[in-house]
Amino acid sequence: MTRIGILTSGGDCPGLNAVIRGAVLKGSAVYGQDFVGFLGGWRGLVNGDIIPLDRSRVRGLSNQGGTILGTSRVGPYQEPDGGAKNIQKTLDALGVDGVIAIGGEGTASASKRLFEDGIKIAGVPKTIDNDLDATDYTFGFDTAVEIATEAIDRLRTTGNSHDRCMVLEVMGRHAGWIALHSGIAGGAHAILIPEQPESIDQICAWAVSVRDRGRSPMVVVAEGFTLPDMSEAHSTKGLDGFDRPRLGGIGERLAPMIESRTGIETRSTVLGHIQRGGVPTAFDRVLATRLGMAVVDLVADGGWGKMVALHGTDIARVGFDEALANHKTVPKERYQEMRVIFG
Repeated sequence: MTRIGILTSGGDCPGLNAVIRGAVLKGSAVYGQDFVGFLGGWRGLVNGDIIPLDRSRVRGLSNQGGTILGTSRVGPYQEPDGGAKNIQKTLDALGVDGVIAIGGEGTASASKRLFEDGIKIAGVPKTIDNDLDATDYTFGFDTAVEIATEAIDRLRTTGNSHDRCMVLEVMGRHAGWIALHSGIAGGAHAILIPEQPESIDQICAWAVSVRDRGRSPMVVVAEGFTLPDMSEAHSTKGLDGFDRPRLGGIGERLAPMIESRTGIETRSTVLGHIQRGGVPTAFDRVLATRLGMAVVDLVADGGWGKMVALHGTDIARVGFDEALANHKTVPKERYQEMRVIFG
């Protein structure tokens, strides 16, 4: 019997549990695979900290947010006992034949290195930012957009009541997909994304145009957005686990600038980790389940060194190299088609 270890790494994301459930249910029923879960992301793999995963353990998980395995932003080569040689010793001691790693770009990069160092590992892409180029959509993105859209709808009622400009800051370090999709769905009057800098004069012109029509401006901004005179995205919170600046606060920086230039009372809201929490949407539950089922097919076929991905409506298989080749950012033409209706 093949024994597979599953781990979740990086930021939590709605749909992680549905992937685990899909993998365990199909793997055990169709291939007779046995499953364990590594606790706390890569740290659990390095330390051999596991729990058994069977049908009873994963029953009813598809509608639960977060991850029952826990997660962290620690890499497999960062731990004192990390590295492929020691990890392989841990796998051998546990009788684990290979690993399924569920995570984003950082997880895919670590998985690629481990595979090149001899570890049997396969991947499932996860990120609410939807910025992995090898897959059309990542699970968690739809849920994040739905949450952000609801926030826009709620902020609009307050803005209309007080004749205020409302600025909503959403996640998006390098890619503005959440801002773009939620802004479109919520009818935002300006959408600001990392890929397309806009001047403060242009932002204020849009706000004034809205005010002059007797409405209250709604601005949606991704955390990675920069004004033309900014050398880097706004950050005052130090570094994260991958030594990247913790972004956040661009909305609070923009609000007083808009107010001082337009005379429109302006308030900002940072949505933050609310975008990651709670139950996944139906779309994410289905996509995550399909990816979980597909990755055990991949493992059964010996497709180590690859990850599953969504191409159109089909589940495909791609190598880690392809998965990491490019960030999927918002194309200029996608932004421009919406920009014409701002203001």
